Amino acid sequence: MAIELLKGNVAFAEAAVRAGCEAYFGYPITPQTEALEHMAKRMPELGRVFVQAESEVAAINMVYGAAAAGMRTMTSSSSPGVSLMMEGLSYMAGSEVPAVLVDIMRGGPGLGNIAPAQSDYLQIVKGGGHGDYRMIVLAPATVQEMIDLTLLAFELADRYRVVSVLLADGSMGQMMEGAELPPMRPVAERPAWALTGARGREPNLVSSIHLDPEEEEAFNLRLQAKFAEIEAREARHEAHRLDDACVAVVAFGTAARVAKTAIAGLRAEGLAVGLLRPITLWPYPEDALCALAERVDALLVVEMNAGQMVEDVRRIVAGRVPVSFYGRTGGVMPMPEEIADAIRETASAGGKADAGGPADAPAQEVPA
Repeated sequence: MAIELLKGNVAFAEAAVRAGCEAYFGYPITPQTEALEHMAKRMPELGRVFVQAESEVAAINMVYGAAAAGMRTMTSSSSPGVSLMMEGLSYMAGSEVPAVLVDIMRGGPGLGNIAPAQSDYLQIVKGGGHGDYRMIVLAPATVQEMIDLTLLAFELADRYRVVSVLLADGSMGQMMEGAELPPMRPVAERPAWALTGARGREPNLVSSIHLDPEEEEAFNLRLQAKFAEIEAREARHEAHRLDDACVAVVAFGTAARVAKTAIAGLRAEGLAVGLLRPITLWPYPEDALCALAERVDALLVVEMNAGQMVEDVRRIVAGRVPVSFYGRTGGVMPMPEEIADAIRETASAGGKADAGGPADAPAQEVPA
């Protein structure tokens, strides 16, 4: 295998093909349309299913049907399009069918713009659709991780019969980096539970309806037990220069990349600062964050939103250490010098106050 120069959207799409994705259903929306274009070419070449649906609502329900038939299935979209998929995602969770969703986030709310943002965190990590369910959420920070985590997303979706989400912002979808693609994997056999026709066996049933409340509760309790198993086994994170850190940044995706540049500069100045980067946003690496909170003086959460993940950080830390926040919104990306200034302020104040937004914008304060 060789290193290739790949755009993020093309990288995750080709990774899905090589992971044995048999069916892709989607609708064009910037900044992820290159993935749809790539799948439109590659899937028919391999005799697999590609459909450009009439809407995101149609696309997610096509995913539901193909997944119920036991096919490795995926879709991709961006923030407003993913909002339209929420009902279908809840139905899939209630039916325990595995699939992969890629959300390349853009500025919002509403139509917003096509610039990169991280403002879908609450929608995706907290479930989005109705009911008590979870989706595994993976947050890549490089084009190589766009590939690797797509492979992992399919594996985890199949293992636990859940929807796995690759959550990245528009800059991750559009950037180009050197990366290595995996070899082509064979298409998997249909699982025993799938709707493959009942000739010679008892029929299977894939449904999310349980009209009896006690039956519905029993099903929900079984789901919660599965989610607890996922929390215990599948949390992932990166620890960057944390061994001697007195201040730690918590950030994911592109915000974490920019924070690493700021950290390198501050380390050169003699400030001991590091980064905890969640790779799984659900399950969140709570144990790693709790351990970190016991040995640093302050935490700074950096996000490309008005403050969403910071709510989870504060909940998990539970007052062990002060937590500050710095965010840019609307598709504006933070620059390394901005994050460096926020880190300095956090360090000097002991993290007692939010760093807020940029100097020329209202502070993005989130109550403790």
